[in-house]
Amino acid sequence: MRVVISGASGLIGTALTESLRADGHEVIALVRRTPQGPFESEWYPAAGTIDQDVIQSADAVVNLAGASIGSKRLTDAYKHVVKRSRVDSTTLIARAYSSRTDGVLISGSAMGYYGARGDEVLTERSVAGTTFLSDIAQAWESAAGPAIEAGVRTVFIRSGLVLAPNGGFAARLLPLVKRGLLGGLSGANAFHAWITLHDEVRAIRYLIDSDHSGPANIIAPEAVRDQALMTALSLVVGKKPGFVVPGWVLELAIGPAIEDLMSSQNARPGVLTRLGFGWDHATIDEAATWVMTEAGLAPPAM
Repeated sequence: MRVVISGASGLIGTALTESLRADGHEVIALVRRTPQGPFESEWYPAAGTIDQDVIQSADAVVNLAGASIGSKRLTDAYKHVVKRSRVDSTTLIARAYSSRTDGVLISGSAMGYYGARGDEVLTERSVAGTTFLSDIAQAWESAAGPAIEAGVRTVFIRSGLVLAPNGGFAARLLPLVKRGLLGGLSGANAFHAWITLHDEVRAIRYLIDSDHSGPANIIAPEAVRDQALMTALSLVVGKKPGFVVPGWVLELAIGPAIEDLMSSQNARPGVLTRLGFGWDHATIDEAATWVMTEAGLAPPAM
């Protein structure tokens, strides 16, 4: 296949690119600078600039572009940047790809779509929430309208917390876990919908090859309580769980995307389950072992 990816330099985009290229697929990254070779294509979403030929030649387009939520303080001005970056990039890609009705558009979204929902069981049929992140996710998905209206198969990947050894929120917590200093967040009873980076990439590729259109929760089979997540990570490195960390401390360590971590989302991957997807890390214990091993923090096997 020929796959065009926006946000290819991010955590998920990098891993997806490596996975696809390892299997012989051609990947072209959309970049906001002068291309450094034939596998890059210049685009500027805010200016509406994109190479139509590159987009229309793709068998699949994976749209992961968007300003980071966790890297800067969420002032009103930066909230606007976060939202516009997702809407502008998705609208531009959807319009450019609208004539390729035999292709597939995999468009980014997030579990933040559902907002904070306590113990309520959430599926792809659940209504949207009312938080800031929910507002962003709804606008992000709506921006793909031109592709959907033209008949392009479009999938919204509502990703949960992505557990990875080399990026994302988990990587920032690992030093605390290794020292036995972290036993939970201030919302220790909150549910987290999560997935490992390994299975995130596998799920995206599975959806590219499927016939599904519409939203898909890209998460593990079952959400876990916050304290269970931190306990699993701690036990892998032979530590007893430490203290529950107050929200303000967490914000210092992780950044302003604290809303995503403190929101309770007891979600299920209804679409992936129906399609027959098989997780390599279906339980939080399997996920914790993988993350710690990949990070070189797990005790050596005896």
